[in-house]
Amino acid sequence: MGWVIASLYQFTTLEDWKGLYEPLLFFMKEQGIKGTILLAREGVNGTVCGARDSIDQLKQWFAQDARFQNLEYKESVSNQPVFYRTKVKLKKEIVTLGIDDVDPAKNAGIYVEPHHWNQLILDSNVTVLDTRNHYEVKIGSFQGAISANTNNFREFPQFVEKKLDRKQHKKIAMFCTGGIRCEKSTAYLKKQGFESVYHLKGGILKYLEVIPEDDSLWQGECFVFDQRVAVNHGLSRGQYDQCYACRTPITQQDQVMDTYQKGISCPYCYDQLDDHQRQRFKEREKQIALSLKRGKRHIGDEF
Repeated sequence: MGWVIASLYQFTTLEDWKGLYEPLLFFMKEQGIKGTILLAREGVNGTVCGARDSIDQLKQWFAQDARFQNLEYKESVSNQPVFYRTKVKLKKEIVTLGIDDVDPAKNAGIYVEPHHWNQLILDSNVTVLDTRNHYEVKIGSFQGAISANTNNFREFPQFVEKKLDRKQHKKIAMFCTGGIRCEKSTAYLKKQGFESVYHLKGGILKYLEVIPEDDSLWQGECFVFDQRVAVNHGLSRGQYDQCYACRTPITQQDQVMDTYQKGISCPYCYDQLDDHQRQRFKEREKQIALSLKRGKRHIGDEF
């Protein structure tokens, strides 16, 4: 069986967002769809996987509601599931910035289609900004891009306050994995008085999907939040694995080092863990192994 991986989001006002929880969760379980969808007053965001027909049915479920007519949607394929549980979560924000009165549905930056992106970021007058977290940036980015160097998206406003200036950075091109963080971060920059703010429509994933590798300005791989860990051009699975203690992408070389223990530590977090954390991760790994031996997924398995 082939699995379709679908990423979707839209900023749209959902006054009844809590009421969507039960119908959506029931539908996903009925269709055998795995993964997580977030619901908030500001919209919907999620990545799921399922059979071709099930994903088509999910798209139709959203299409029946006029509020989701502009749903940003991307998909790729895998020969195995990339999620193992079905979840719908109610959130204050579908992507957490922690700033009130930022409305991407009304005030996001200017969309740039992937086929026009290269021309924009090669302009010497444009500041190219990677809005992702540092562990995502470390395995790949666009050439010449500046990293916000954040641990999480909540830190982005601090980066703007310390590193960006309206007089110096007059034209800013921003990008992220699937586009959702840029919708909110461009709206935030416009609220701060930055005027010429652009963002890559569909994010890195859409760019890697439609731009031939020979024409690409992308360097490295793109981190994704599922079992694939990273993808290449054409959205094929990359070479990275992941440390499930600190979530850092790791290579095969990292995994042969003395500081690597599967599910417990890696070269990037070994010196940062205390004895309590190590013991907790060891017990989690033990329970996952026992569950797999019984042919089941352990409840603590992230995806």
